[in-house]
Amino acid sequence: MLSFAFFAWLAGAGFALLVLASALRALRSPLRSVPGPFLARFTDAWYVWRVWRGHFEDDNAALHATYGSVVRYGPNRFVVADPDSARTIYGHGTHMPKSSWYDAWRSPGQPWSLFSDRDSHRHAANRRQYQSMYSLSSLVGYEPYVEECVNLLVQRLHELASRTTEGVDLGHWLQCYAFDVIGLITYSKRLGFLDRGDDVGGVIAALEDHLGYASMVGVYPGWHPVLFWLRNALASSKGVGRTYVSAFTRDCIDEHNAIPKARDEKEGKEGSGDRADLLTQFCNKHADAPDTFTAYHIASGCVSNMVAGSDTTAISLSAVLYYLLRYPDCMQRLRTEVDAAYAEMASGTPHLSFKKTQEMPYFQAVIKEALRMHPATGLPLERVVLPGGATIAGHFFPEETIVGINSWVQHRSPQLFGQDANDFRPERWLDEDAERVAVMNRSWMPFGLGSRTCIGRHISHLEISKLIPVLVRNFDFALVNKHAHWSTTNYWFVKPHNFFVRVSVRGEVNLARKV
Repeated sequence: MLSFAFFAWLAGAGFALLVLASALRALRSPLRSVPGPFLARFTDAWYVWRVWRGHFEDDNAALHATYGSVVRYGPNRFVVADPDSARTIYGHGTHMPKSSWYDAWRSPGQPWSLFSDRDSHRHAANRRQYQSMYSLSSLVGYEPYVEECVNLLVQRLHELASRTTEGVDLGHWLQCYAFDVIGLITYSKRLGFLDRGDDVGGVIAALEDHLGYASMVGVYPGWHPVLFWLRNALASSKGVGRTYVSAFTRDCIDEHNAIPKARDEKEGKEGSGDRADLLTQFCNKHADAPDTFTAYHIASGCVSNMVAGSDTTAISLSAVLYYLLRYPDCMQRLRTEVDAAYAEMASGTPHLSFKKTQEMPYFQAVIKEALRMHPATGLPLERVVLPGGATIAGHFFPEETIVGINSWVQHRSPQLFGQDANDFRPERWLDEDAERVAVMNRSWMPFGLGSRTCIGRHISHLEISKLIPVLVRNFDFALVNKHAHWSTTNYWFVKPHNFFVRVSVRGEVNLARKV
């Protein structure tokens, strides 16, 4: 029989060969002169380790501070901090596909999703299928859904303000709000997060699990089918991560479809009047064109809403309020603008229209600045260089090289946003220098850039625009620990934790009762 020592020797020899092959590949690479951490020259394990630590947005900034504008973070991974490179990598017409990192964001064996699809042409065709339902012009039909959740959140905050002085986990309540809004917009049903104030069906925990898993396993996507099967085999009947969220979504779809709806069968189509929920629109589109808008389009659209439609909005809402509380002069200026806007409305009007909020310049500047300071995503947006290669930031990258930009680095660039780029200053977006503002707008990427920009960004903007004025008008907030910055964890989404604030009803008049 072969001894254990032989197998140990064989394993050691195999490992040595892998190390030698990695070293030879690094030495022969045409990009061997690009600097970066020593281990990153030979293995992607360095990147997995740093992602696992949960603060890669800080690591990424430190890489550029140490090594310059182009840095390696893996044997074939390069991150860029250069004002002119975003258009080359993400611009319309470049067609650089997403990297294999995105494979871990879909279930093995399942077709594409808009987020994970790496085929640029197929993605464009499928995106067109959904485009009208997520367009800016569609938002007016979704305002009543958002207002219902705004009213309920105000009620909850009013209750909390009256019974506790210890502080409220505002980030949690904002995520409850975002979940219930996306539930109403998708299914015409609140999922119950605001009603109960807790994690309905464990879906928040499942999403947290999915983010951590996909962020790290995506670096080694070949392991995804095995690990995905193993994790779900050891879990409950509903599985974990994305499988759990998919099962939760199927239950929502089944419940939605089981309830008779007293609505015109044409509701939700172009020119039909009131806009139906997204699931009804998906079903109508499927009925009209079952071969092009399939049953999978229906399910994929709903799952994508659940996965991406809550966290990004909740993070952005938290960022807006956090920075307003950190910069009280900005809060006061916004409050003055909000009060003036309400003064122009009919007496007792609880909500500003979305259209009205777009006419409030300082409010829009606050939103842009908060999302600049704290974009929801904190890892490089990886793309693959096409055949023929590409010159980026003075370096020639051969085809199949992975390149990307991290929005956290781009948004703090002094070249793009001024020497005070690390400061929260909404006024920068109101600068009279139109060209300077145009450069900032082209470089602002909280929802991505180019053809892969987040399709749900307008819904997120609607939720922010409808809620913040009501909160600013009705409540006073104070950070429980005003001397410490909040903590965050970056597993793709840079999520704040323990965003505790003290809440009180504003002024002598209980304005909240008007909502």
